[in-house]
Order: sequence, then C-alpha cells, then structure tokens
Amino acid sequence: MSDPNQPMIGKVCLVTGATSGIGRVTARELARRGATVVVVGRSRERAEATVDQIRRATGGPAVEFLLADLASQAEIRRLAREFRDRHGRLDVLVNNAGAIFSSRQESPDGIEMTLAVNHLAYFLLTNSLLDLLKAGAPSRVICVASDAHRWARGIDFEDLQGRRNFGALRAYGQSKLANILFAGELARRLAGTGITVNALHPGFVATNIFKGDGWASRLMQLWARLFAISPEEGAKTSIYLATSPEVECVTGQYFVNAKVAQPSKEARDEAMAGKLWEVSEELTGQPEAV
Repeated sequence: MSDPNQPMIGKVCLVTGATSGIGRVTARELARRGATVVVVGRSRERAEATVDQIRRATGGPAVEFLLADLASQAEIRRLAREFRDRHGRLDVLVNNAGAIFSSRQESPDGIEMTLAVNHLAYFLLTNSLLDLLKAGAPSRVICVASDAHRWARGIDFEDLQGRRNFGALRAYGQSKLANILFAGELARRLAGTGITVNALHPGFVATNIFKGDGWASRLMQLWARLFAISPEEGAKTSIYLATSPEVECVTGQYFVNAKVAQPSKEARDEAMAGKLWEVSEELTGQPEAV
C-alpha cells in the first residue's frame, strides 16, 4: 500500500454521510493530508461539530460543511448548486451515506427509502457534479457499497421499491448491489475522461446506519456490538481509493481491504447495470449526463 500520508494539497473533496462513522474518519484523514474537504450531513449541529473536530484534529482550516437530506432529490440538487457556488472543481467524490430501514418508508419523492438514500442519492449527486469532476480530472468517484450485495440475486425491477414484498435486509442488499452496478456502468460511460469510478466494501463497521426499532435493525445492532470493526478500520479502503497514486488509473473495480476483489456475478452483469441506469434516470428525472 502507498504512503498513508500521501499529500492531497490543492485537492477538493466532497464526502457524504460525513458527520459520523467511516464518513467522518474519511473526511478527517483527507483533511489531514491537506485537502479542502466539504462534509455533507443532515444536522447543522452535528455538521458544525464535525468540522470543528476535524479542524482541531488536523490543524487544517480548509474544512467546511453543506447540509442536505439525501433522501430528497430537491435537497441533492440544492447541495450540488451550493457546492458549485463555492468550488469550480471536484477532485474526489466519496458517496458514503447509507442506511438500513427496518420497515418500509417512502422519501419525500415517494420512493422507498433504502433505494432513495443508498442508490439514487449516489446516482443523482454524482451526475449533478459531473462537470466539476471533469474540471478536476484526473478525479475520482468512490462508492461505498458492501459485501451485503451478495444477499441480492439481482435487481427486482418488477418490485424495485418493495411495494409487494418488502424486507429490510433484502432491500439493503439490493441497494448495495445497485451501488456496484452503478459504479461499473459509470466507469464505462466515463472511459477516457480522466475520471475513475470504483466501489468498495468497508467491512462490517460499527456505525449508526441501522434506522428504526424493528427486528432487522435490532439484529444488525446486536451483530455490530459483537463483530463489527471500528470506523477507523472501515474507512481505510475509502481513504486508499481517494489518495493512493496506485489507483489513479484504476476504474470500474470493486475493492475489499484496499485490494481489487470480485463481486457477485450479478454485480458484473452489464445488461442489468444498463437497465438500472435507465430506471434511475426515470426515478430522478435526470437527463443523459455522460
């Protein structure tokens, strides 16, 4: 692995879900390496505290925050506009925010929450910032997925939002499969642009992604207490993909423990990835961007 202190001076990085867990660690370590870091969270209080904590830990003043509820497409678009107002380029986008919902809920746009937060937010935010990623090229898009994608036997396009048959773990696994399919499809579409796109499994991390008090959430919280690794350990692959010169030209891959790994055969299905892209465009109203 490369030097962990690889400098990021002059780089602009955006990290979603950065007020806790592996997102906060990722943002902190990018700031420690000299990057300008924009932290994205929902709570102003937590975002301000995170920025203050990172500044004190790193001595770096170039840390700021933007607020957005990534379940809302209007807020994602506002986030992209506000980022553009502050910065003329984007070197590293870390799509990190995610959650498991113990019961079926719908976003402000009427979309099942797991799909909205874990996949469509990645899709819409990345596409909304593509011009700035191109301006920052060579630049990097990092999608935090999970080996939980292996729970899904494909994308159920007939019941994508779980209206007929919702299961919390099934929905989560499908959303993580969507992360890898999206990363692969975007990498193919951006070939030759200088933008790399990779997905990763951070490990089973002790975080607060388990939303609700249903049995699935309680079970995951119990597993986390018994078996989970720390956010510091879980963030290592995200940091590696954001900073290492070893992966500057690597794209369309899935990483585990900072090494290329093979995801499930469903995650390598290019026809499924293409269909997911089309459905995602329909659900977000996002025009062809790449």
